[in-house]
This record gives sequence, structure tokens and C-alpha cells, in this order.
Amino acid sequence: MDNCTYAVVDLETTGHSPAKGDRIIQIAIVFIENETIIKKYARFVNPEREIPVFIQQLTAITDEEVKNAPRFEEIATSISEMLQGAVFVAHNTDFDLSFLQSEFKRCGVPQFIGKKVDTVELSKILFPTSHSYRLQDLSDELGIALPAAHRADDDAEATAHLLLAALKKLRTLPEETLNLLHRRSFSLRSDLSGLIYDALKEVRKKSIGVNRLPLFRGIPYRQPNWEETAEGRAVSYPIETEEKIALLKKAFLAYEHREAQLSFMDTVFQSLTKSKEVVAEVPTGVGKTIGYLLPAALHALQTGKPVIISTFTNHLVDRIMNDELEKVRKMIGYRVNGTVLKGREQYISLGKFEELLQITDESFDETFTIMQILVWLTETKTGDVNELNVSGGGQLFIDRIRKGSNYLKDDERIVDYHLKMQEISIHSHIIITNHSMLLSDLNREKRVFRSFSGIILDEAHQFIHTAARANETVFSYTTWKYVMGQISSDTEGQLLYKILQLHERFCGNSRYIAHRLSSSFDRFSKQFDRIATVLTTHKHSSANGKSGNRIVFSLSEVEEERRTFSLLSEALSEHITNAHSISDDLAIHLNQMSEKEKAFVAEWNYWIRELTIKAGEWVEIFLDNDNENFTVYIEQDKRSLPGSLTVVKSPVDTSILLKDFMEHIREESVGVIWTSGTMKIEQDERFVVRQLGIDDEVPLLTFDAPKHFYSQSTIFIVEDMPSIQQVSQNDYIEAVADAVVQTVIATGGRLFVLFTSQDMLRKTYELIMESELLDDYALIAQGVSSGSRLKLLKSFRQFEKSVLFGTNSFWEGVDVPGETLSAVIIVRLPFSSPEDVVFKAQADRLTKLGKNSFTDLALPEAILRLRQGFGRLIRSSEDRGFFIILDRRIETKSYGKRFIDALPNVPVKKLSLQHMVNELEACYNGEELRGKLDGKEQ
Repeated sequence: MDNCTYAVVDLETTGHSPAKGDRIIQIAIVFIENETIIKKYARFVNPEREIPVFIQQLTAITDEEVKNAPRFEEIATSISEMLQGAVFVAHNTDFDLSFLQSEFKRCGVPQFIGKKVDTVELSKILFPTSHSYRLQDLSDELGIALPAAHRADDDAEATAHLLLAALKKLRTLPEETLNLLHRRSFSLRSDLSGLIYDALKEVRKKSIGVNRLPLFRGIPYRQPNWEETAEGRAVSYPIETEEKIALLKKAFLAYEHREAQLSFMDTVFQSLTKSKEVVAEVPTGVGKTIGYLLPAALHALQTGKPVIISTFTNHLVDRIMNDELEKVRKMIGYRVNGTVLKGREQYISLGKFEELLQITDESFDETFTIMQILVWLTETKTGDVNELNVSGGGQLFIDRIRKGSNYLKDDERIVDYHLKMQEISIHSHIIITNHSMLLSDLNREKRVFRSFSGIILDEAHQFIHTAARANETVFSYTTWKYVMGQISSDTEGQLLYKILQLHERFCGNSRYIAHRLSSSFDRFSKQFDRIATVLTTHKHSSANGKSGNRIVFSLSEVEEERRTFSLLSEALSEHITNAHSISDDLAIHLNQMSEKEKAFVAEWNYWIRELTIKAGEWVEIFLDNDNENFTVYIEQDKRSLPGSLTVVKSPVDTSILLKDFMEHIREESVGVIWTSGTMKIEQDERFVVRQLGIDDEVPLLTFDAPKHFYSQSTIFIVEDMPSIQQVSQNDYIEAVADAVVQTVIATGGRLFVLFTSQDMLRKTYELIMESELLDDYALIAQGVSSGSRLKLLKSFRQFEKSVLFGTNSFWEGVDVPGETLSAVIIVRLPFSSPEDVVFKAQADRLTKLGKNSFTDLALPEAILRLRQGFGRLIRSSEDRGFFIILDRRIETKSYGKRFIDALPNVPVKKLSLQHMVNELEACYNGEELRGKLDGKEQ
């Protein structure tokens, strides 16, 4: 594709379907030759129909702007002529090119014939760690100017610069990487092979040594390294208030003095230096992260030993590493080294990756993911596969190349990222990890976390849930079927077919072994399908005529099937024995095999190990009798059976597990700080502390946010909602939908609506969608709209008029500062369902101990969740927001006051829905009026 012209095209349209009458409203083309922009073309187009309100909001193109523009028929011929002979480039050619071709056909104009380059596809390969491949997000990341997203002229120019950046990136890749990419590029959906080949030719012309990286079995990779640190550097802790403020001002231009933050810093430093344990509640508004990170860094510098910081999610881990630690460096003017440590399964196994490259039968998703990984390996400093942004199908491939064992061949040991990161952490001041990794260290023969000078557990209340999940064993029907499918098909080209071919060639007698393997798999598979049928058709006792698609019941309800569970275990054990016999036969002949043949054997052994692990899990879940410490429950969705079938074995009491963890930590004789925004509740201050297994003598301190922090927030209790316990679910959902619609219209959107039930969320969302009353708003629903929590949150932030419907994971850990979030609606008080199997087991345990399961478990948990929900609303002292509670139990039940008392001291207003809507309208109309007056004054 040397010396060609690229025509970079972007369209704005009234919708996605030209067949249904959607039309172009703006077209822009940017022409590139010799990597230089030579010409631009941009026109508005009259669609001869009204532009939908949503499209006007998205593009800022109005009916007035296109009124006098030419119809597409008038410019179609000239556009077609401009594109002929060029390479068509767009950010999603599936849309732009197909829409344009439809319009050319409608107008009787010759359609485009030629090569196409999709910059989405190209960007996914060359920028494999980007969080998003939207043009706006890529432009921000690469420093490309994009004055107005969703305007064709600006989008086309940004896409042109994105193409140029991608071409430049291609030429920086090693020759070996380009070779491996080019070999796979012919199966891509757009014509990228020419681009890659041009870069390959250019790199080959360069002098030897350019773009060189070390090779692992022919694959270029970047080695992780670290900067040596000065051991025991004398950096004093700022004792006086003025000293602390001076340091903080170095990192925060708009520093706001908060006395509680400085007190918290002192507490952390004293606990670390005196090797004491402390629990600290530090709510939003205090500056918790910097409050512990600065004293931790200073302590590490003084002692020459790292401080461990553990938090709940990998997302928070990365934020501390990439954002907060840099602020600490600015404050103390010294290179504080930080290392992120995660579990081994988070890191790539280069040995496994290289083996899979030997197997040529790749699906499109696998090929694409391999190309992303090849580029990523030239730049990653950690080997953490979570850095990659891959498709759902690609994720299955990623799971196959995760490090699954500590056994390494000699050449793998040199390049193992997991080992390298552990070595680097020894030389760090701050080791940042997640709760799961920290807990799993208990079960390692050789512990990763050793010789440290202190430990800080952020989001400490989540340690309880992490401990529970870490000790769960999960059966997933879909996962089992996937593993079974990898080794069961003897169709030509499949793994079993090739393994039997190898067995025949090197060992002979493969017909007998194939028959034996087929028979044992057939017995195992039939038993598996029978059990799946039993579990998915069981008439469980907890249904009680309730509607909803999610079904959860205890495994004890199918106790009569225990013999059937044993029969499956026996059949699976026999099949694994037969599969291992093939592995044993082939192992003798490995030295006679080619590398590709060895790769097939390694792949076979990998899946047999996976099936062996599954066999152990089966025994633990279905045949173990530890009913006192664990509960086992079955979960499924009626809409997708048997695929949704899941069985979970979960611990009832995690405090025992966490006490074991603390004994391990105390062996180090270091300071321990437990901290979170929600560590206590009124009337039972040590509820969370007890669940964490923390001794009673450990102090629990509170560092309150400044009094003015919540001054712009109000709590509304809607007192004319129907009683949730006296009406049907459908009636309550209708009332919720009405309240949401009226609130959204009054505020202009920017709302979270928080549910405790996915079923109620979906029904409320569907009812609102059917009403069409909020058609001008972007409605985003967890479990309904596609994408992860972070993706849904990004969509919510993107649109000014948006509403997000969320369940459990949106009650906490979501940061939406400023005007992006104006209100939070609480649909129901966040009690655990009394039918929840784990909750029932925990409640039964408390009852046996002579305690009240409601006051000692259900109520405290619900109060904590409500506090966490309130924490979504106000993230800075400039934020203003409304916390709206629709559940009247907060007013009518005796325990309601405990919920209110647990929230910050802000105005609480009990009023009807109409009066609340009137107040909101007055507030937002007043704001709009003030904005107009301010505009006139300027």
C-alpha cells in the first residue's frame, strides 16, 4: 500500500438504518498521501426529515443547520469520484462504508470499489491496552485534538491523525513481531496486511539492532526492570501542621485544609513506627488515600523495607500505582518506587503462549487476540494480562495463557513476569496488591509477602467478602462443558483427533485406546447431563410462587441425588485415568516429536489437568459433608438453562479465616492499619471489626469529613409511596417507575437508581422504556445494557441526560464527582433477601448462638450498604446532590431511625412525590436561570 492515497471518512446520520429511511446529515473526508494530510472535504447534508432529538444532542447538529444544505443526491457523484482509487479509512468501516454504499446505490451512483482500513481494528491491535476504542477516548489517550466529538469534520481529522499515529507505531515494532503479525493479518476484516507489510519492509531496511528486543522462542518481549533505591534514606516525617500542609500543596494546586486528614496521617505513621494495630473509619471528604500513602512512603524510606498496601479491586490497585503514588513523589521530591503484585493467574505464561502459537487452527477471535498480545509483549513492563482490552472470545484465549503453575522450564524461568515482579517488589518502597492476593499468600509454601515494615488494608470492609470468595468453590455448567468440549471431539482437525494420530504413529494400538477413552467419556457425559437435568428441573421449596427468572436454592434439597453425584465422580475418575494413559504413552516419545507435535501434547496435558481440577471441585462441592462451616447453593436463570446453572460452596463465617490471616501478619511484628469509609454503625460500632476477626482491644478511630463537606446535599423520604410489604411487586414497580420518571424530568437526568434485585431493576427499566416518557435520555441498566461496570459508568458520564440503573456493585466503589451525578434514588432499603442461602446459613448460626439474626446481622449489613450508597453522591465539597429514599420502611418501622442516624448530618425532608418534584424543579430551574443571568452579565 506504498504511495497510495487514504481517504479518511466520517458520517453523521439520523440513525443506523438507511433501509428504514435514515439519512446522512454531515460527511467529511480527509485525504492523506505520503503520511501527510493534503486535502479536506466537509459538507452538511439535508436529510429531508427531522433529525431525532437524541442525534441533535449527540452531534449538536440541528434541523436549522442542515435546512439549506444540499441533498445527498446532489453531491453523491462528486463524493464517489473523490473516493475512487483511494484506500477507504473509517473508525468502524462496517458502519460508515456500508451506510455510504447504501446511499450510493439509492442515488444510482457507482459504489466504492477498493481496499478499506478500519481504524478500530487497527487500534485494537496496535494499542492493545487502551481502555476504550471510541474515537474520543483514543484521541484523549494519544493527544489527538478532537474539538467536537460526533461532528464529521472533527471526527474525520482525528481519525486521520489516529491512522498516522498507528502507522508510526507499526514502524517501531521489532521485525520478528511484524513477521508474526503479517502471517495472521490476512484473516482480518479490513485490509491491514498491506500496512503491516510496508512497515516490515521498512524495518528490514534499517540497520541491525534497531527495534531489537530479547526473544523467547522467537517471540520479542520487553523485560521488566526496576530502579535501585537508596536503602534507609533519612526522610523525616512532618511533625508540625504547617509542614504537612506545605507538602500537600506541592501535589494539590487547589489544596483544601482538612484537619482530619492530618490526624489520620499521624495515626498511620505512629502505628507503623510503633508496630501497632488500628482500625480507622475515614469517610469520603477526608483524603484517605494520600492520608495513608504519604506516611507509608516516608516509613518505608526510613526503614528500607516496603510497606504493603492492599485494596479491594485491581482497578483501585492500578489507580493508587498510577495516580496517587505520583502525588507522593511530588510532595517529598524523591523517587518512591512502587510495585503492583497480583496473583500468578494475572500474569502471562510465555511458555503456554508459545505452545498455542504452534497450533495453527485458530478462530478469528484467537488470531486477533494473538496479534494484540504480540504487540503488547513489546511494551508491557508487568506481564499482567488484565492490561489487555480484548473481546469476549479473546478472553477465553487469555484464560488459556494465564500462569497456572509455579513449575517452569529453565528458559521460562528467565522470562517469567510473575517471578520478576516478586523480585522487583523486594526493591520497592510500596507494594500495592489486592485483598485476594494477600489472602492467598496464606496457602503458599513460599510466601510472597515477607520482610515488610507495615501493612495498610484499604476498603477493609471488603476483606470480609474477599475472604468468603477466596474460600468458595464454584461449579459452572458452561465452564465444565467448555473443558469437556476441548478433549472430546475426534473430528478431523480437533485436538483429540490429532492426539490419537500421534498415538498411532508413535505408540500404535490407538484404536483400542480410542475406544476405551470414548466409552469412559460417554459414561461420564451422560451422567453429567442427567445431573444437570435434575438440578434445572427441581421444584425447589424456596420458590413460594414468586415470579422472577433468578432461582436460588440449597443443594440439601436434592440430597437424594447424592449417589448420582458419586457415580459421576467415579465415571470422571475413570475417564481421567484413560486420558492420562495417552499422556504417559506419548511422554516416552517427546524427543522424537517436532515442536508443533510437542505443542499438541502440551495442549492435551493442559486440558487433562483442567479436568482433574474440576474433578476435585466436584468432590468438594457435591460430596463433602462440612455443613457446619459451609453452605452449598444452586443458582440459575430460567431464561438460559442449563447454561446459567451454577453451584457454589461458600463459607458461613469468615472471621475464623481472617484470624488465621492476622496470625500470619503478626509474625512480622509490624504496624497494621485497617481503613475504610464505612467501618462502624451506630449502636454496634464493632460489627465490621468482629466480622474481620479483629481483637476487641484494637482501637477503632473515626476521622470525620469537614462539616461543610455535605452542606449541599439533602435527603428526601418520599412518604406517599406504597408500602413495599402491602402491595404486589408489580404495583410497587409501577410506583417506582413513576417516581423515577418524574425525578429524572425534574433534574434533567444524571441519576443513579439503585436496586437490591436484578429482577426488579429489569422490570422497572422495561416499564420505563415501554412508556417512552424518557426517550430523550440515555437509560443504562446493569445486566441489561451490555458491558462491564466500568463501561456502563463511562457511558453514563458521556451523556449529559443519562440515568443509570444499578444493583449491588454500584452501591460502592464508584466515583462520579461533580455535576455528572445529581441524585441517587434508593428503591429499597438494602436488606439481604431472607431467602438468600448464605444469609440463611449465617442467620441459623447466630440463632444457635442465642443471637437475633435481624438485629445482629441483617440490619447492620443493610445500614452499611445504605451508607455506601450515600457515598456515591458527594465526592467533593463542591458537589451538590439529592439522596432520595422510596422505601417507606425507613419512616414506618422502628429501625428506620437507625438508617437515618447512620447517614451524614444533612437535612432530611419527608414529603410527597409531587412536593419533592416541585422542590427539584425549583432548584434546577433556579440554577438554569442563574446561568442565563450570568451569561448576560458577561
